[in-house]
Amino acid sequence: MYATVIIANLGGRIDEYLKDQIRFDLNQRLRNDPAYRALSPENQTKVFNTRYNASLNARGLNEPFFQRTIRYTLEALTLQLGRAAKLTDTSGSPEVYDIIGERLPRTILLFTTASILSAAAGIWLGLVMARKSLSYFDRGMTVFSISTYVVPPWVYGIFFILVFAYSIRIFPPGGWVGVPAPPPGSLAYYGDILYHLLLPLMTVTLASFGQWSYTTRNLVMQIMDEDFVTAARARGLPERTVLYRYVLRAASPPIVTSLALTMIASWTGAIITETVFNWPGLGQLFWLAITQTDPPVIIGLTAIYAVLLVITVFILDLVYGLLDPRVKALRRG
Repeated sequence: MYATVIIANLGGRIDEYLKDQIRFDLNQRLRNDPAYRALSPENQTKVFNTRYNASLNARGLNEPFFQRTIRYTLEALTLQLGRAAKLTDTSGSPEVYDIIGERLPRTILLFTTASILSAAAGIWLGLVMARKSLSYFDRGMTVFSISTYVVPPWVYGIFFILVFAYSIRIFPPGGWVGVPAPPPGSLAYYGDILYHLLLPLMTVTLASFGQWSYTTRNLVMQIMDEDFVTAARARGLPERTVLYRYVLRAASPPIVTSLALTMIASWTGAIITETVFNWPGLGQLFWLAITQTDPPVIIGLTAIYAVLLVITVFILDLVYGLLDPRVKALRRG
C-alpha cells in the first residue's frame, strides 16, 4: 500500500502539481473579487499568501513528503479515500467512493459472473478428465485447456468482435448499453445490458475455464494415489462416491482458495479487456486514473483490493479445517 502511494504520487511530484493548481485557482478567484482588486499590492500579496497557506494546511500539503506518505497510507488502509483529483462519476461527484461505486457493479456483472461460470465448467471438466486419465479425451482436453488459458482474454475479444459483431452481426461490438439507450430501470434497459454482456462474458469465460480444468485434473489425480483413497476403494465403495466424497473434499482447499482469490481479483476488472469491449468497469477506471494522473482513484482501487484480499485469506485459513479432515489431524498432532 505504501509503495502504491509513492508510485501514484510520482515521488511527490503530484503534490507539487496540486500546489500549482491551488495557486492558479486561488489567483483566478481573487482576481474576480472587486474587494481584493481594491487592495494595495502589499495587502494583496498578504491576503493571497494567507489563503494559499490555509489551503495547503487544509490538505496537508505543507507537511514533509515522508509524513504525507505515511498519512496517505493510513487513510487508504482505513478506507478514507477522499476526493479524486480530476475524475468524477456521471453525476459529477468527485468522491472516490462514488466513482468506484458506480463502476463496481458493472465489473462484478461481467468478471465475477464469468469467473463463476468458468470455475463451474472447469472443475466439472477436470473431474471428468481425472476419471478418464491418459485417455484420448483426457489428452485432448488437456491440450485444449492449456491452449485456451495461455491466450489473453483480449485476444479472444478482438477475434470474437470481428466474427460475431462485424461478420455475423449477432452481437454488438462493445459498450454497456446501446445508443440511444432504453429508459433506465425499464425491462428493455436491463435486456439491453444483458445483450451487450453476452459477447465479453463468452470471451472471459473461454479464456479462464482452462485453468480450472487443468488444475483440478492434476490435483485430483495426485490425491487418487493417497492411502485413504485406496482404503475407500478397498471397502468396495463406488468410484463416483470415492471421487466426490473423498478425493474432491481433499482437493477442495486449493480449489476454494483459487476460487476466492479469483472472485476478489474479478472485482478489479481487466484494463485491456474492458478497453477492447468499451466496458465501463473498474479496469477502464484504472486506466483513466493512470492516464489522467489521478492518484486518489489509483490508491482507492488498490486499497479496496488489499483489504478484501487480507480478509479473504484470513477467512480461508479458518475454514480449511472444515474442508479437509487432514488439516484437523495435523492440528491435533
